[in-house]
Amino acid sequence: MTKIGRLDVVVEPAVIDANGHVNNVQYVQWIQDAALAHSAQLGWPYERYTSIGRTWIVRSHTIEYYHSAYVGDELTILTWVSSLHKIRSLRKYKFFRPADGSLLAVASTLFIFCDLQTGKPVSIPQEIQAVYTVLDVADEP
Repeated sequence: MTKIGRLDVVVEPAVIDANGHVNNVQYVQWIQDAALAHSAQLGWPYERYTSIGRTWIVRSHTIEYYHSAYVGDELTILTWVSSLHKIRSLRKYKFFRPADGSLLAVASTLFIFCDLQTGKPVSIPQEIQAVYTVLDVADEP
């Protein structure tokens, strides 16, 4: 089981904003991409959730930026589950630039597990809870 998901990306020109660095909106896209990739690595791609009529809905995102990223930068995004409760999960992220070891940003997303038809929260099934290892703060990267 992969406790920590990893997504490697290269900054493309299309994601650069008027300030010459990666646009803040792109970080949210990468958060989603990293979460989906990690879930798929654990045997739960998006299609498997929809096949049981369930999905994860974002309740909130938080992002704190430390350094900028630029065209051509190779970035690594790490993600893991920090808490898992009856209907919600907190997932955390760290954005690194391996070339110079810079920590670019840290982020988190509070997800609510929902019924696809009603949009209402539902309990996370045990078979899904079982694949996510909740990392204690001491074990976070």
